[in-house]
Amino acid sequence: MATITAERQATIKEIVCDILELEENEVTDTSLFIDDHGADSLRAIEILASLEKEFKITIDQSELSEMVNLEKVYQVVSEAPSR
Repeated sequence: MATITAERQATIKEIVCDILELEENEVTDTSLFIDDHGADSLRAIEILASLEKEFKITIDQSELSEMVNLEKVYQVVSEAPSR
């Protein structure tokens, strides 16, 4: 697995919290977006699109099912190809 900087992790968390309308202290690396925070598939697509735009990467739609918490999002972003 590729590593991801603390700065990039902070940006990812900020994007996720903004889209899910949560405070950063409400979301942990392992809390589940759907089960713990009531996210839906539309929010997941918003997160994916925002991450692609922010980091100029391409994330395959099939990765959405993997992006269940911050830990998995960090992994997907770190492995995503640059545009």
